[in-house]
Amino acid sequence: MSSTIISIFIFFLIFGILVTSHEFGHFIVAKTGGIRVNEFFVGMGPTLWKKQKGETLYSIKLLPIGGACVFDGMDPVEEERANYDEHSFLNAPVWRRIATLFAGPFANFIIAYILAVILVSFSAWNFPVVNGILEDSAADEAGLLPGDKIISIDGEKVYMSSEVILISQFAEGTPMKIVYERNGEKLKTVLTPKYSEEDARYYMGVMIGEYGEIKGPAALKYAWYEVRSYFKTTYRSLALLVRGKLSKDDVSGPVGMVKIVDDTYEEVRPYGISAVILTMMSLTVLLSVNLGVMNLLPLPALDGGRLVFQFIEVIVGKPVPPEKEGFVHMIGMIALLGLMVFVLFNDISKFTR
Repeated sequence: MSSTIISIFIFFLIFGILVTSHEFGHFIVAKTGGIRVNEFFVGMGPTLWKKQKGETLYSIKLLPIGGACVFDGMDPVEEERANYDEHSFLNAPVWRRIATLFAGPFANFIIAYILAVILVSFSAWNFPVVNGILEDSAADEAGLLPGDKIISIDGEKVYMSSEVILISQFAEGTPMKIVYERNGEKLKTVLTPKYSEEDARYYMGVMIGEYGEIKGPAALKYAWYEVRSYFKTTYRSLALLVRGKLSKDDVSGPVGMVKIVDDTYEEVRPYGISAVILTMMSLTVLLSVNLGVMNLLPLPALDGGRLVFQFIEVIVGKPVPPEKEGFVHMIGMIALLGLMVFVLFNDISKFTR
């Protein structure tokens, strides 16, 4: 079996886990709260398997690229309101609707945390310890030395080497207040990254990372640090995208993700199956957090956009007319589909250049 086929299989497995957990989050909270679920399906396109159980139709579809939890009365028009009973999404108490909508992204965060606990327990942790300083660099001028452990940057605590790299990238050359530990003593310094004309970016001039094991219950704490780090990476990247600091080539869809999975698989395959599993698990944690954050954005058709309308109801004391909310979500869905098509063709052109 070629590596590309294996990478595609791994991608669909990861994507299936993310989508199923997301939709199951909606499903379980809706069911617990008495909201009728008409259909729960995984995949898109033609139906391969289906089974009616109670009031819900469960199905698996051909293309493993999506899924949905369809609530009764989710997007009705005004004149249909009377046709729905108290078990419809439309007539459920507003805070129950809010909990149901939030449950999807929250499930992604929970899955990310569970996988992170396993990952931390079975792989080495990269602590933010300096292991090298470039001569005449910003780190050299700031007085950092090999063996120094970075504690915080600009008041933000760091627990892994990747966080130091991430914060320095987003600092964009501004002075960084660094607290570090040397021989058991906490010290402070200010480091101003230097700009590289050749690479068109700022550098601290420090090599960082020291691997060590996390044992026992400590894995629960460090798993949270990992999920938190990915959360920060996601929303900071979104901020850069909004500010125009990222280009269209920095955004990837399914095709781009397959390429990332393939590159990652090729890189770690020589180290054995356990390295492949742990690396793909780490990628799943990142993507799960990413999916959770993206779905909470206050954009029409996303969970976050629907939550906006629920909170408007909480504030003003009455719901937005269903036909108006439905129209907004329809426009959002069209825009979202257009964006997906654009990203798809951009991924194809990017990887065929």
